[in-house]
Amino acid sequence: MNEMVTRVADRVGLAPDAAEKAIGMMLGFLQREADDAAVARMIEAIPGAPELVGKFNGEGAGGGGLLGGLMSSFGGGGIMTLGQQLMSQGLGMGEITALAKETMAVAREHAGDETVDTVIASVPGLSQFV
Repeated sequence: MNEMVTRVADRVGLAPDAAEKAIGMMLGFLQREADDAAVARMIEAIPGAPELVGKFNGEGAGGGGLLGGLMSSFGGGGIMTLGQQLMSQGLGMGEITALAKETMAVAREHAGDETVDTVIASVPGLSQFV
């Protein structure tokens, strides 16, 4: 996963550890919210992505308690919840948009346009960020 983390960190202007956590949070969000079959294909196709999802899935902004509270506050999630979680990690809207675009660009390279398009179309509001 180092290649993806390094690429996103460099292009978005984030420290590698912040990029790693943000990518993991985003992929975990997609795993929960997107079309199950398409997101599974996408995550499996990206080298190291399953490990990143496992490492950060459910952690949210510094712990399961905050993520759990945010998720329940927003009726289970949604793109705005992910945005708030990423902002709580110190990312601004420009960085979040760049993170989403670059992560999806990497996903397209590994999983293909059709799979990634299915993932994006299955999450309300995601298309405006990618």
